[in-house]
Amino acid sequence: MSRTADYVRKTKETDITLSLELDGSGVSEIDTGIGFFDHMLEGFARHGFFDLSVKAEGDLIVDCHHTIEDTGIVLGNAIKKAVGDKKGIKRYGSCILPMDETLVLCAVDLSGRPYLSFDGNFTVERVGYMDTEMVKEFFYAISYTAGMNLHIKVLTPGNNHHMIEAMFKAFARALDEATSYDPRITDILSTKGSL
Repeated sequence: MSRTADYVRKTKETDITLSLELDGSGVSEIDTGIGFFDHMLEGFARHGFFDLSVKAEGDLIVDCHHTIEDTGIVLGNAIKKAVGDKKGIKRYGSCILPMDETLVLCAVDLSGRPYLSFDGNFTVERVGYMDTEMVKEFFYAISYTAGMNLHIKVLTPGNNHHMIEAMFKAFARALDEATSYDPRITDILSTKGSL
């Protein structure tokens, strides 16, 4: 059974259309108007084996905030919708990912309870046309709309580009693990019987 989701968000600030296939092959078509952010979303799709299409038009003449935050809101909603009832999935996923001199940890719990723990400091205000402070805002938006516990921690800092890219790739791999099926799990992985 295909686990897909389409989601649209239209406000006075942004117009975003997104399509997500959890069980894909890593194919992406991304256009947010923010080149570095596009690169990060392409890496997320490729390393999580998600098929992802994103078309975002935002008020970039103001800044990149609304476009990036709202894309996080839309992606989080799409993840929640595509995962469905969570029967049979591992629920938890984690990854420690190196990228050259940097090392990043990401852990995910698709518990239905939103929480973000973000531990990473950047030494520049912007990479390309993406404000570095928007990295945390993006993951916050995903965690709260998807209803996931999300921990991201830079274990070894370094180049800002490398740290951000490692975060996106580690998140992709952790989410791929959390959403994958395990034949030993016949219902929902919780002593409560529901999430």
